Amino acid sequence: MYVPFHADFLENVRKDSFLNSQLLEALDTSSPSTIRKNPLKTKVHFNGEIQIPWCEHGFLLPERPLFTLDPLFHAGTYYPQEAGSMLLEHVLKSISLNKNAKVLDLCAAPGGKSTLIASFLDGQGMLVSNEVVNQRAKILRENITKWGYSNCMVTNNDPSDFYRLPNFFDCIVIDAPCSGEGMFRKDPNARLEWSNDAVNLCASRQKRIVVDVWPSLAKNGYLIYSTCTFNAHENEENIAWILANFDADLVQIQVPKTFTVGRKNIGMYGIPGISETEGFFIAVLQKKDSESSSLGTRKSSTLRKAKELLDVEKFANLSNSSVYEWNNQLLAIPETFEADFLTIQAHLHIVKWGTSLGDIARKGIIPREDLSLNPRLLVYNEGIELDKHQALQFLHGDTFSLPSTHGFKLMKYNEETLGWIKHIGNRFNNLYPREWRIRMEIR
Repeated sequence: MYVPFHADFLENVRKDSFLNSQLLEALDTSSPSTIRKNPLKTKVHFNGEIQIPWCEHGFLLPERPLFTLDPLFHAGTYYPQEAGSMLLEHVLKSISLNKNAKVLDLCAAPGGKSTLIASFLDGQGMLVSNEVVNQRAKILRENITKWGYSNCMVTNNDPSDFYRLPNFFDCIVIDAPCSGEGMFRKDPNARLEWSNDAVNLCASRQKRIVVDVWPSLAKNGYLIYSTCTFNAHENEENIAWILANFDADLVQIQVPKTFTVGRKNIGMYGIPGISETEGFFIAVLQKKDSESSSLGTRKSSTLRKAKELLDVEKFANLSNSSVYEWNNQLLAIPETFEADFLTIQAHLHIVKWGTSLGDIARKGIIPREDLSLNPRLLVYNEGIELDKHQALQFLHGDTFSLPSTHGFKLMKYNEETLGWIKHIGNRFNNLYPREWRIRMEIR
């Protein structure tokens, strides 16, 4: 069913010389289908794919597949992501981040930008992905886990909580909650939720988020600000407000072909009808000053360094990792960032940190999904190759006839790991996480 534009939105676009009727026409066309591949895993291929110029691993597809019924999607070999937001890769490559940069993705769910940042860091540096809404943080954790890196954490905190980590991050990405004008094509219901009042409310909220998190940005660190909306109130005017109220410089980034320089030369846009994107705005600021403040109050913790590794070394390569016990699990974190991981764990609410190797049990360790999806840690090679129907059955949580020897086995599809089973002779226990299982009927 066609959903008309709000009359005020039409008036705003028509009065804005930066925008034009071409945008309105484009917003009534169908959305492009785009994915970004995971360079850490199998190179999946789609018929008719076309590489996106501003993102090395981004591709435009001729039509949208049913991702739920593709086992390689569940294996984390690619992520469906809007092409405009992939401009973040171009931005990250254009600024001067050191190889061990600590990056915060503040408003990270469901995980598109975080998985892109993880690929950009490629196991170096450190990524903290935050989401304030608990249920969305769980989805974020799933997507980060499937992407397969150990140098990642997922937190579930309000932006104001990050005052506890002053001058900590080299780069903070704020994909700010916005009025969503750029989603009018992809989600027509967004048109029903839009109003000028909503725009004003979002602009105020965006400023508050920046105020809350600014102290956590280190001197000379980068703030990358983005929205999926077109109006200046939430975009250029907010950037101008930040420049007026904080000691920062606007960083000019070369604008890729088909993207549009923002109003007053601030930031850049992906605009439907001009680029193969939904609506997207991005700008970069560099912090000049540094507040002198100490770490906030530490919270109590049940964390402790693992005294014994049980039999985990037959599953994982731990040569560059430190292993901790947490919530009855063994966790591997990169040695390089051990102190930073512990600092964050002591001050924020953690949903995921490092790679969970497995649950501590009476007879050893029960390997976890996190390890099976992390190709740089995983060394266990007792696997079973599945056909597509079997793979979907496994992802559905089913058990079925599957000849094998006793013990833990990796379930694989196209040589890509999906997860664990424990084979017990004439049957197996399916260890795929219940909350991740496919809910569609598998035929």
